[in-house]
Amino acid sequence: MNKFLFNTLPKGRQYLYSISIIVVVAAICYAFSGLMGYRVAAFILLITVSLLAVTFDILPVLLSAALSALLWDFFFIPPRYAIHVETTEDTILLIMYFVIAIISGVLTYKIRQVEKITRLKEERANSVKLYNTILNSLSHELRTPIATIIAATDNLQSNNNLSTNDRNQLVTEISNASLRLNQQVENLLNISRLESGHIKPKNDWTDIIELVYDVVKRVEENNPARKIAISINPDMPLCAIDKGMLDQIIYNLLNNAAIHTAPECSIAITIIQHVDILQIEIEDNGAGFNNVNSKEVFHKFSRTKNPTTSGSGLGLTIVKGFTEALGGNIELVSSRQTGSKFTVTLPVRTYQHETRLQ
Repeated sequence: MNKFLFNTLPKGRQYLYSISIIVVVAAICYAFSGLMGYRVAAFILLITVSLLAVTFDILPVLLSAALSALLWDFFFIPPRYAIHVETTEDTILLIMYFVIAIISGVLTYKIRQVEKITRLKEERANSVKLYNTILNSLSHELRTPIATIIAATDNLQSNNNLSTNDRNQLVTEISNASLRLNQQVENLLNISRLESGHIKPKNDWTDIIELVYDVVKRVEENNPARKIAISINPDMPLCAIDKGMLDQIIYNLLNNAAIHTAPECSIAITIIQHVDILQIEIEDNGAGFNNVNSKEVFHKFSRTKNPTTSGSGLGLTIVKGFTEALGGNIELVSSRQTGSKFTVTLPVRTYQHETRLQ
């Protein structure tokens, strides 16, 4: 919103614009002066000064108020084209106009300043709240893998009598903890990109099949007890899409399913490509999202109440943010009987379709 306010302009331009606007409005009123009295012109000029006070700083507004009073006197109050005012009534009107224009400009500017200060306080309070929420939500998630890495490293360095099997196990723990830590940092970076509002997709031709199998492999490596079923057309054409965003969408959905369902539950990903729509379905037969609105699960730091599961509560927020950034939509269907099913639909261009158009 602030970027649309003219008070972000340099002072020189504010003076130029305020003078130009007053002159243009006065010229329009002068052109229609035969249809309106000079009192109506004063009313229109007062409104213009008030609007300028909403957008410009105080000094350009005061200048525009003084200029509008001068123009009103010179071009509208009889006798025209003279600073002199004949009647006492018109003299009082001119003085009152000048006073009202100044007061209106100052009061409007002050109101805008109070609103700006209030908004800044609210933004600061929200930033502090978000900062505290991030710390509270991620303290355990970051501390646990770091502690695992430190403990395993200490064992490797201090204990020379470890068997090969024990050493391999410690190395595996370090690797898994590092991947988990890396994912939490990745989530923080992604959520900051979304919060900044500057995220823009960079579409490029992407092999969806290769991407899906690569993501599934990473999820299975992080969760060795899980196997993910893949259903995808082997003849699927290349799609023009932001590969990094799509990777994060699929990874977070699959990883979320792997973390929040029991080891015996099945997880499946299905990719369906229509002419210009890429549909991604990720389904599990777990417990679903009990007593949670299907839209609330995408809110920041929304987590299940199961204390045995981990997660920062950012994954689904990132999924929704990236999906919307790509111009797509995501829906959740969840129940105790059938588990959860996320459906992501994304607009894409395909290589085959492009070739046909050419």
